[in-house]
Formats: sequence, structure tokens, C-alpha cells
Amino acid sequence: MPRATLVVHCPDRPGIVAALAERLASLGGNITQNDQHVDASDGQFFQRTCFELLEEGIGLDAVRAGIGEVAGRFSMRWELYPAEAVAKVAVMVSRFDHCLHDLLLRHRSGELSCEIAMIVSNHPDLEPVAQQFGIPYHVFPIAKATKAEQEARELALFAEAGIDLIVLARYMQVLSADFIRHYEGRIINIHHSFLPAFGGARPYRQALERGVKLIGATAHYATVDLDEGPIIAQGVVAVSHRDSLADLTRRGRDVERTVLGDAVRLHLEHRVCIHGNRTVVFG
Repeated sequence: MPRATLVVHCPDRPGIVAALAERLASLGGNITQNDQHVDASDGQFFQRTCFELLEEGIGLDAVRAGIGEVAGRFSMRWELYPAEAVAKVAVMVSRFDHCLHDLLLRHRSGELSCEIAMIVSNHPDLEPVAQQFGIPYHVFPIAKATKAEQEARELALFAEAGIDLIVLARYMQVLSADFIRHYEGRIINIHHSFLPAFGGARPYRQALERGVKLIGATAHYATVDLDEGPIIAQGVVAVSHRDSLADLTRRGRDVERTVLGDAVRLHLEHRVCIHGNRTVVFG
């Protein structure tokens, strides 16, 4: 029984939901989940629909043709994701291992439906972790003089492996604009602060010096503007004047793990629609 997820985005107007539902029904589609949202600020419509095909002989190619006709009438941007398609993921890390361990354990438990095809780092330190999970580990040392060359090698590796998503699990390098353009909307970064507060380097120290009562973490899509990409998920934890920098770091890392894992899951389940520098997230 073919199953798929349909995600659409278009200017809002009457009849969109009915047109999509009627077309799927005419093709023997049974809708199992449906979420929609209208951004009132600019009149944009978003919908995520999960369905299964009940009619013999009707496949997803017929659905694509049918949805394409509806999309033309409503000026839609749309994507159809077959349930059996498995995304290939590359995880990029430096020396911090907490987010990497969490992603690998979530994947092992079945929480993240994907193939973690490789781990890429600018340091060799975490290769034993990759070996423990049986995942290829690639080291590309980054220096100012070699950055462009090494990024080109990384991009070639990703292209050869058919990588669909890159996860920056505390990868402590700023990606070039050229690198980001190759995977626009498909690079998820975890930043260890509740953005837009304390962007850039040493956010926990900044938080301590400011005397905040909450610290957090933010998972967002990487863009050419550092720490300013569309936000997917965030989390916070209460802190007090008694907490040292080490306390903030320790407690913040727990939030980082959870927020990054949630963001990756939401992306893999096609629950995130990028809208300018914002997102619509169907939970």
C-alpha cells in the first residue's frame, strides 16, 4: 500500500483544502493526517498531508500528475515524499561529543528515520565514537589557507554519497557561503543559546556575564548570516546566580541534545516549511 507525505505552500484563497482532498480521493487516496496553517501577515497557505493509496494499480506517479494539475490552478510550490524514501544524513562535528552521541542513540532506537551515512570532522578525536556505531568517519583539517580546498573535498564526498541533510552537531567552524548554497535549507545547526540572544562565540559566558535566569539552545537552518537562519526548535532551562560557567555549560548541553534531536526528526518527517527567514513547523 503506497504511502506518502504531501507538503504544499501557496497564496491563500478559498478551496485549496477541498481541491487537494478531492483530487487525492479521486485517486483512491485515504488521508491519514492533515495539518494546515495560514500566515495572516502575508496571506500564505501551508499544508502537510499524509495519505495512503487504497486503489489497485494507482501509484504515486498518478498522484504527482494529479497534484500537479491542482498546483497549477493555485500557484503552489509542492513536494511529494514517498514513505519508503530514506534520507541520507551526514553529521559534522569537532571535538564536543554530546550531540553526536545523542543523535546516534536516537537513530539506533528508531526515533530518527534516516541513514546516517557518515560523520565528518575537522579533528580525529571522535573517530572511536563512529567506530562504535559502525559509521564511516572522515577527517578534513581546516585552516584558513586550506578552508576552500577542504570544503570542496567535503562537498564532493557528500555529492558522491547522495547526502540529503547535513547536521552540524557542534561543528565549530563557520561554513562558507558557497558551501551553504549547495545545501540551502538542508543544513541544521545547533547553537548553544536561545537566539537571537547571545549569537556568535561563547554564549554561555555571555549569559553568565549578563546574569540571565534562563539559558537555552536553538536549532536552525544554516544561512550565510551566522546564527540567523530560520529557527526550527528551541528549548530553555532555568538558572540562577548560584550557577557557575561550568554549571551553565553542563545544563545547557542537555538542552542542546534535545533541541537538535527534535529539529532533525521534524525535518526528516517533512514537518518544517521554510518561509523567508521563518518556519512553519507542524508538530
